[in-house]
Amino acid sequence: MKSTNLVLGMAVIALGFTSCKDEKTEAANKTVESYVVYVDSLENVAPEDAKANWSAIEATYEVRSSQAETALSDLKESEEAKAKIEASRAKYAALQARMQAEMEASAPNSKQQMRNALFGEGKIGDDMNFGWVNKDNILSVYRQFIHTAEDNKDNYSREDWDEVKLMYEALDSRKNTVEKEGLSSSDNREIAGLKFKFGPMLKVNRIGAKSEEMKEAKQ
Repeated sequence: MKSTNLVLGMAVIALGFTSCKDEKTEAANKTVESYVVYVDSLENVAPEDAKANWSAIEATYEVRSSQAETALSDLKESEEAKAKIEASRAKYAALQARMQAEMEASAPNSKQQMRNALFGEGKIGDDMNFGWVNKDNILSVYRQFIHTAEDNKDNYSREDWDEVKLMYEALDSRKNTVEKEGLSSSDNREIAGLKFKFGPMLKVNRIGAKSEEMKEAKQ
């Protein structure tokens, strides 16, 4: 009787072990499939939406990829599961390269970023067109330009100061035209005051940045 119970007990344990093993394998397969489905789903995301949410997409991908790798060990390195993971990994790598290339192409370069800060987003491009500056807004343009340069003076490189000088001279050239179009005396006086303070600061900081750059080059 005891031997019969022992045999039955061992059979129950074996059955339970097999059941647990099957459940673990099934869960691992589901994890791999979830990873594959996630990567496939990214192809249906609109490019603009993908770029706008790329950080979240990458973070989610890293989690699912790690989970799939862990699941693979539970599948005893199944060749089928391996092939699925590798295919999805290659598909994601291609998508990642495409997204990064598009984001780099659409991102403004450092010079354009500076112009955006000095004048406003997209106001001044490579064409250096200041036609939008008129008698009604030129004072506010000077204020933004000079205050932005002053706020960032400790961060500007020699190249940055060269760009500031170039833009400042172009704005001054536009002012000469605007004055003939009816610039008010009060606005003209305030602009003169801003220029009186900014001119020396521009000169000193530009020379200082150049000297610092030469010093670093010698070191």
